[in-house]
Amino acid sequence: MHRLLLLCVLCFAWPAQAELNIEITGAGEHQTPVSVARFAGDVPDAQGISSVVTNDLLRTGLFKLIDPAGKAPHEPGEVKYVEWPGVEALLMGSIKKLDGGNVSVKFSLLDMVRHTELESQVLIAQSDQVRAIAHRISDMVYERLTGSAGVFSTRIAYVSRDKGRFRLVVADSDGYGEQSLLASNEPIMSPAWSPDGKQLAYVSFEQRRAMIFVQTLTSRQRTLLASFPGSNSSPAWSPDGKQIALVLTHEGNSQIYLMNSDGSNLHSIISGEEIDTEPNFSPDGKSILFTSDRGGSAQIYRVPVNGGSAERLTFEGNSNFSPRFSPDGKSFVFSHYDGGKFYIATQDFESMQMQILTSGGWEKKPSFAPNGKLILFGSESQGRGILATVSSDGKVKQKMVAQFGDIREPIWGPFLKQ
Repeated sequence: MHRLLLLCVLCFAWPAQAELNIEITGAGEHQTPVSVARFAGDVPDAQGISSVVTNDLLRTGLFKLIDPAGKAPHEPGEVKYVEWPGVEALLMGSIKKLDGGNVSVKFSLLDMVRHTELESQVLIAQSDQVRAIAHRISDMVYERLTGSAGVFSTRIAYVSRDKGRFRLVVADSDGYGEQSLLASNEPIMSPAWSPDGKQLAYVSFEQRRAMIFVQTLTSRQRTLLASFPGSNSSPAWSPDGKQIALVLTHEGNSQIYLMNSDGSNLHSIISGEEIDTEPNFSPDGKSILFTSDRGGSAQIYRVPVNGGSAERLTFEGNSNFSPRFSPDGKSFVFSHYDGGKFYIATQDFESMQMQILTSGGWEKKPSFAPNGKLILFGSESQGRGILATVSSDGKVKQKMVAQFGDIREPIWGPFLKQ
């Protein structure tokens, strides 16, 4: 039986498309053979639902996409299973225009081995949100076939620089739907998502020094959060959204502080003569990872939110920095510098074993996707900053290269409520 779902997404007024060259390398140990039949009423280009879903699944490295070879069933009753040898899952559907500028998308996902229906729904949204519908379908297909939540409907944020102009950008998880929240002739740094995905904190140098702002995505309204003397940097939200960790130098040294998200109740959690920076909350909100030179080089430490002794976590390589907890809190990802190259690495809290996931180069600012299966980071291609991802086991890698501009400071956003 079909279920009806009204799809609500964050809506913006800016252009919703970017030209990207996407390169995928590697694959999972087992790739599930899947075929996506073109939806009835779909547009025959890269922006159509069938194409977006196909590309979403391809980018994971977990699926082998089988060409439907001209077959285009739109209802389960039209499927002749003998005509789909080697296909384990089949997605099909149809699109209808409704009154008031909405569209209705009906889809079905079939288990071609057991001859059963795995998922069937009707999604309704505004006609300009077709890509959002496609990503939502991809999420449901991914979850049904892997058991883990999909992240195609989530968003990413990053800083783009082109011809001396800086922009704070949000985009779909695949890099499309690029939308500028702020443009400035001065640097923008360290975007940080609120837990509900409705706000971004970031550092702006628009008044020629580092200050922290918080901006609401839908209204673009922003608030100056921290403008203490000296530098104000590295904002990070607590999991409940009630607190923000930040780094201040107004007392001389670079120290980590906590404040309420409205800017009240500022207090330090750890003090000393060292440089402490890049705080990141654990998923349970009880501890913070941070980077410090207290051991003689940049290394990663952990400290309780309520204060206490700092525990050193990394020891390998020349330096380690930019730590971020995994969504389940069992490990963390970070930038690892050794032998003149920057790598993306993870480390398990229980075993304390480090795993290098990338081949090295200019690879910085990693962050987990909210399902923990992918890691977003900044890389370089031909001297320009680009977006890149790697699977949490290091087997699948992806580069997303914009046709212009220099991309830095990427961060993956949270799951959004549908």
